[in-house]
Amino acid sequence: MKTVHFVLVVTASCLLAACSQPEPVQEPVRAVKLLTVAPATPSDASEYAGEVRARVESQPGFRVGGKLVERLVEPGQRVRKGELLARLDPQDFALATQAVQAQVQAARTQRDLAAAELRRFNDLRRQGFVSDAEIERRQAALDAAEATLQQATANQAVQGNQAAYTRLVADADGVVTAVMAEVGQVLASGTPVLRLAHDGPREVWIAVPEDRAPDVKPGMPAQARLWAGLASAATADLPARVREVGASADRVTRTFLVKVALAADAAVPLGATAYVRIDPSVAEPVRSAAGVRLPTSALMRNGQDTSVWVFDPGAQTVQPRAVQVITADGNDVIVAGLQPGLEVVAAGVHVLSPGQTVTRFAAPAMQ
Repeated sequence: MKTVHFVLVVTASCLLAACSQPEPVQEPVRAVKLLTVAPATPSDASEYAGEVRARVESQPGFRVGGKLVERLVEPGQRVRKGELLARLDPQDFALATQAVQAQVQAARTQRDLAAAELRRFNDLRRQGFVSDAEIERRQAALDAAEATLQQATANQAVQGNQAAYTRLVADADGVVTAVMAEVGQVLASGTPVLRLAHDGPREVWIAVPEDRAPDVKPGMPAQARLWAGLASAATADLPARVREVGASADRVTRTFLVKVALAADAAVPLGATAYVRIDPSVAEPVRSAAGVRLPTSALMRNGQDTSVWVFDPGAQTVQPRAVQVITADGNDVIVAGLQPGLEVVAAGVHVLSPGQTVTRFAAPAMQ
């Protein structure tokens, strides 16, 4: 009986233990990175990487079509104005020139024959053997022969130009930056053979994002510095000025091409990498008089609203607060609804809950 009673007591104890509620697991105290809210100010000047290009570039091509038989220049080679760059096969043009010369000779012969006949008939007219109408017919034949000769002579000049067009010469002093045709290739009229960077002013081509493009205006001062190159120029800022802003964004990168002109005496190598910094003193300020600047990592979606976690230093807790996004400024956003001096959570906002106890994150000391 005692054994049965003991078993019943143990069983009842187990049942009571199974029905009791487990103790709630305390939520861990998280360390959060905080930042102090400050009034938004216009962002610092933006810096963009670009390529040094010649202000004037041309892509010379033949004015006639044909087979390329010789190219005398290579990329990086300096050329002078009038220097021969490439040649087409001139055989067909030489034959055409011979044919036109024959046409000129035939037209001249017909003109001379018509002139001789007119002189002979004029003698007969004075003797009374032919009428005035016959003289007029002979004069008309001479005029037609003269016109035919003039046409053949003009064709000869045109064909001479065509033959000269088989030689491609440089239209200015410069440097060959690229070649786009090889020997043996059959080219159509106007096909670019190479790219020539003319001597003269240099500029830097940069790509500006859509959100910054409206702030960049032609004539705006800027500074450029070379990423590498001459030791004297690698660290020095070169005075520059925005010369041209693209009218439309690139279809792929969605950026605007901006051309920044360097000083005329700036000795910078073509193709070098340069960093361009737009002068912040003339950039249009961000419209943020009533807003504060926060990183995008501090924002979270709360239903249809955007909110941030505000830190209470007395209770060591965080509470959500709705804000209104005014605009974006690079990797930051300008928001309204916060007072300067508040502390908000800058990262890890999606793992917090209202009223949760947190501690300040302290970066480990460097050894």
